[in-house]
Amino acid sequence: MRTTSYYPVLMTGDVAGTAAFYIEHFRFEPLFQSDWYVHLRSAEDRRVNLGIVDGDHETIPQEGRGRASGLLINFEVKDVDAVHDRLLAAGLPILRSLRDEEFGQRHFIIRDPNGVLIDVIKPIPPSQAFLAHYAPEAVPV
Repeated sequence: MRTTSYYPVLMTGDVAGTAAFYIEHFRFEPLFQSDWYVHLRSAEDRRVNLGIVDGDHETIPQEGRGRASGLLINFEVKDVDAVHDRLLAAGLPILRSLRDEEFGQRHFIIRDPNGVLIDVIKPIPPSQAFLAHYAPEAVPV
């Protein structure tokens, strides 16, 4: 199978509100909008996409219907401090404070209106203890 695209689709009870959250705080723009589905693309990188669907829509098999849960979305950014400051100023609750991790990330975590966790990350060099866990081509610099 040759995959041509990959993106998460969040199931929610509030399609418009969830789309508005990602448009306002993460600079997405809508490519398709209906009352039951919105397809968003990053205004900064057209390879970054996100779908939002009504969790009870008929296109979802009955056994799969519901809401997003147990989900963590990662957004890798160039300036995690600036994003942190912007979202904090917007009044979003920071669930995990901005910090450097030994495994090679500077990050913080918030949540969207559905409770989906969002981890905003900037890769940083890992500690010596974690360096051996990386494939050579994947070591953050």
